[in-house]
Amino acid sequence: MRLLDCLASTRTLTRRLLLGAALLGAAGLAAAQGTGKTEVLWLGQAAARVTTPGGKVIMIDPWLTSNPKTPADFKKLEALGKIDLILVTHGHFDHFADAPALAQMHKAPMYGPAGMNQSITSLGILPVELAPRFGKGGTISPFGAGGVKITAVHAEHSSEVVWKNPATNKDETHVGGEPVGFILEMENGFKIWHMGDTAVFGDMALIGRMYKPDLVLIPIGGHFVMNPADAAMAVRDMIKPRYALPIHYGTTPVLRGTPAEFKEALGQGGAQMLVVEPGQKVEF
Repeated sequence: MRLLDCLASTRTLTRRLLLGAALLGAAGLAAAQGTGKTEVLWLGQAAARVTTPGGKVIMIDPWLTSNPKTPADFKKLEALGKIDLILVTHGHFDHFADAPALAQMHKAPMYGPAGMNQSITSLGILPVELAPRFGKGGTISPFGAGGVKITAVHAEHSSEVVWKNPATNKDETHVGGEPVGFILEMENGFKIWHMGDTAVFGDMALIGRMYKPDLVLIPIGGHFVMNPADAAMAVRDMIKPRYALPIHYGTTPVLRGTPAEFKEALGQGGAQMLVVEPGQKVEF
């Protein structure tokens, strides 16, 4: 009788161990797929720090130390915390300025348009391993299978790299490649389109249909980029995301567009406009 009891107890223990292993396996799979939240911290102009559900930190267009709209707490690059990856949409100072320093500080690759990064490495601003190249239509998975996927898409703008030659102490203008925007697909499938600097272009509708972004970070300042009415039309009639976060306004006098104008032009229904001040973050 005692032998039968022992066998029954052993079978029960085995079932419990198998059930526990299955639960642990499911939890591990869920963690690998990303069960956390996507966090977007906006720091003025086009600078945004994105933390993925899996805990990766991506810094986009980091102009911080001399950006008048960046809160004082974030003007020291160390305040950003760890950075795993840097994305730069084009070579203009207000998008590129602090990217090389962050790349060196964290030994994090700075991805950008191929032509821009070619100039960056040729000029010795960054070594090749910290300035990988890719271009429009290209998709990278920098953290491996199951991680974030990043696709470079079109932007209607220009891109030049201005570099002060230490030998002459004079500014030189170099090739900056073609400007891009980035589609970031999180581990859990949430998608962000950081549009960089851009005017309206017809293929915004195509990109919207292809990638179905949940959130767009869209420039509204005017002069160099879309004004609020243009941006609202692009969001409402072409891209049709769930959320729109206006960026690239109010930093210089010519960037006159305001979130209030954008909201009014956007109208009711459709995308939800997110009202965020520099230094504030939103979660999804």
